[in-house]
Amino acid sequence: MTVSMSLVHAMLFDVFGTCVDWRGTVTRELERRGLPAELADAWRGAYQPQLETVRSGEREWTDLDGLHREALDRLLTARGLAVADPDELTRVWHRLDPWPDTVEGLTRLKRRCVIAPCSNGHIALLVDMARHAGLPWDAIVGAELAHAYKPQPAAYLRSVAALGLQPGEVMMVAAHNADLAAAAALGLRTAFVSRPTEDAAPGGDWDVVAADFLDLASQCGA
Repeated sequence: MTVSMSLVHAMLFDVFGTCVDWRGTVTRELERRGLPAELADAWRGAYQPQLETVRSGEREWTDLDGLHREALDRLLTARGLAVADPDELTRVWHRLDPWPDTVEGLTRLKRRCVIAPCSNGHIALLVDMARHAGLPWDAIVGAELAHAYKPQPAAYLRSVAALGLQPGEVMMVAAHNADLAAAAALGLRTAFVSRPTEDAAPGGDWDVVAADFLDLASQCGA
């Protein structure tokens, strides 16, 4: 069933896992350097606990490069491992590969409305990733604008406001039910997209449930 997009003027996208395959890209980079593949999941596993130190006010705003590097150092030390260029390895998060349907799907959706990431990634990271993966964003918004990490309300509301819109005029797209629940509570429309590394199934009454970005585009009339 095609979803009416007449009131939706922009779509905001989660990025890690929803637009790009973080696990596949990071695993390949680790293996290329002779590091264990299991480090990819451990590295990602440190993500939410680190974000919570910022969300809770335990520390001042710190972007993902700083948080990712801290986690990497801790994980390597715990395993008795070392790398010659940890800063460069940390930048693997700037060059994650897109899912096969991502660029085509975004390009189709871009014809209908403004598209932008609403990610916990900072702007420099998201610019690098867009250039690497060919993501055709109209703008880059997200956590850095508000110095608030999702699911804190400011991360969504500042992004909506930066586009000159109201929450009901914006649809949040994610492969994470918690992300969509936070956006829906603020009045945004929601779309769940299935991804193999993320939530297995939709866990809420979302406006759209799609198999991938091509299906999402079709359901949105793009």
